[in-house]
Amino acid sequence: MTTDDMLAPATGAAALAEFDRTTSRWGRLTMLAGLSLSLGAPLYLVFSGTVDVTTVQLWTAFAAVAGTFFIIWIVEPLTYFPILGPAAMYQAFMIGNIANKLLPAALIAQANIGAKPGTKRAELAAVLAICGAAMVHLISLAIFVGLLGTWLISVIPADIVAVTRSYILPSVLGAVLVQAIVSMKRPRATVIALLVASAITLVVVPAMPELALASTAIVVIVTGVLSWFLRNKNRKAPSELAMIE
Repeated sequence: MTTDDMLAPATGAAALAEFDRTTSRWGRLTMLAGLSLSLGAPLYLVFSGTVDVTTVQLWTAFAAVAGTFFIIWIVEPLTYFPILGPAAMYQAFMIGNIANKLLPAALIAQANIGAKPGTKRAELAAVLAICGAAMVHLISLAIFVGLLGTWLISVIPADIVAVTRSYILPSVLGAVLVQAIVSMKRPRATVIALLVASAITLVVVPAMPELALASTAIVVIVTGVLSWFLRNKNRKAPSELAMIE
């Protein structure tokens, strides 16, 4: 083994460590900048007196939104992180449309190169896939919405538009689910997830409708706990896989 061969792993590890530091630093800064821009206009309208909104009304509106989306705020990061990794998570939450665009792109990229979720190889594949997905999205929006949007809506029959609205989301999410099952290759966890989701959807929620909003969180938590306790103890941990790849 030559000296270059011995230095290559150390050099690669140092480069990956620098990549993590850089993405963490700029990821936080860009997320804070995006948050500031998002809240800037509403805060200006509130505090400038242009919009007559009281503090009580503001917190009431926040409570209404939080009551609806609080579970999603917790579930989405926990669900996406094992597949995307920290760097791609910054990208995903800045861009949006994670479940129906960015996550499928990352899964397909990882499956095509044989990258195991939880490894650095999979994380880098997710980063590049999200860059490509965002580029395609912007170009398609510019062409099919900015230039041709009004014309396309006028020539597409209303019945087709209605059918598309009804089935496009289930078809995209179904494709994401199948791709996740195929790429992650965790049959035991897949069976547990399907059984838990079926039980919560078909038994628990009909019996206790008040749990409908929390059903997704319940499925994720119960599936995670059961998968952990029923896992194959002889299988290599993600940290070991990351070292191998």
